[in-house]
Amino acid sequence: MIPGIGTLTQDTLWCFSQVKGTIEIGATEADIISTVEFNHTGELLATGDKGGRVVIFQREQESKNQVHRRGEYNVYSTFQSHEPEFDYLKSLEIEEKINKIRWLPQQNAAYFLLSTNDKTVKLWKVSERDKRPEGYNLKDEEGRLRDPTTITTLRVPVLRPMDLMVEATPRRVFANAHTYHINSISVNSDYETYMSADDLRINLWNFEITNQSFNIVDIKPANMEELTEVITAAEFHPHHCNSFVYSSSKGTIRLCDMRASALCDRHSKFFEEPEDPSNRSFFSEIISSISDVKFSHSGRYIMTRDYLTVKVWDLNMENRPIETYQVHDYLRSKLCSLYENDCIFDKFECVWNGSDSVIMTGSYNNFFRMFDRNTKRDVTLEASRENSKPRAILKPRKVCVGGKRRKDEISVDSLDFSKKILHTAWHPSENIIAVAATNNLYIFQDKVN
Repeated sequence: MIPGIGTLTQDTLWCFSQVKGTIEIGATEADIISTVEFNHTGELLATGDKGGRVVIFQREQESKNQVHRRGEYNVYSTFQSHEPEFDYLKSLEIEEKINKIRWLPQQNAAYFLLSTNDKTVKLWKVSERDKRPEGYNLKDEEGRLRDPTTITTLRVPVLRPMDLMVEATPRRVFANAHTYHINSISVNSDYETYMSADDLRINLWNFEITNQSFNIVDIKPANMEELTEVITAAEFHPHHCNSFVYSSSKGTIRLCDMRASALCDRHSKFFEEPEDPSNRSFFSEIISSISDVKFSHSGRYIMTRDYLTVKVWDLNMENRPIETYQVHDYLRSKLCSLYENDCIFDKFECVWNGSDSVIMTGSYNNFFRMFDRNTKRDVTLEASRENSKPRAILKPRKVCVGGKRRKDEISVDSLDFSKKILHTAWHPSENIIAVAATNNLYIFQDKVN
């Protein structure tokens, strides 16, 4: 077990640490956070929003006189990653919204990350500059070219210190490979390749080659009227560069091996839970669609999130999940109204903690849920500004379905479905979590931290 990552016993107390973003009344659609991701060390935290911006937060180093400030994340760099575009051939607007961000492991002083909207993936380099060269021979100090006839001596340029500047530069643009909307990107463990997945195809890219990709999965039928399912999420295995999984709108997961064939249309494993006919309803197919799939850090398990549950699958058992957690079972009676207001199509994500012992996912009313796999305890917490005093301990929330409501419970009828936690992230080695609530980023940590 990783030090500092405990189990989720009754003793684990989560505290408010920070909130980033404006108060919701002043927020615009472009400010809504659409993805959150820690880098491999947890020192950086990136968010993408609907306006195509990427904001990177850096963790403050501990100082002697402000010990309690350790763990605070402050803005490190902000840049416009994607712009709105228009596809003239199809008369379609292409949104600038950032669908996913994925960090590459750090190899040198610079940081690299991938960001994608519906159509284009970009590789960004984020680097620091605190020195500037002075004393050019052919240019003056303003950068203008000097008249060569006036140059009589040679100067040796020197580096002078300057205020720290963080620059984000696009190093590669991977475009024109997807007909449908990109829903996932995943960096391979060989760190030479990555994949991007849309509704019907998955492409494999080399980081050095932008003008071609290999199509590794294609589920597009010859006749589109025969289409029965779409790809909803995809991820590489954390250690085996030949394996990846993808999930579908039918609630199935396929594990593929790129060693078997170049086109992985035939999966090597197929994970599906047989449906109980007595539970079948009009909504069965919609709520069984998987919105997120994640390998555990160990690579032994896969976690999937559908509308009502989180499931954990063992790679060695395909016929049913080994664990099923009810996220908000009290919404079963509300599926009709959730269908009418389109909430039933919300795509919730899920994350593992650093030791794969606790899983976290979001819900409505700005609630998010944690499930401890060892003790089978679970807790519902809320991201709200009312509880945003430094080190304020989060009180567990409870939803009551019917009958008498206790003082600290909230009725299922008074949940706010416009406030939803779709995107969360967990620090790779500590109990620090980031939760995106509309346009605000909440950071919580356990009391020990």
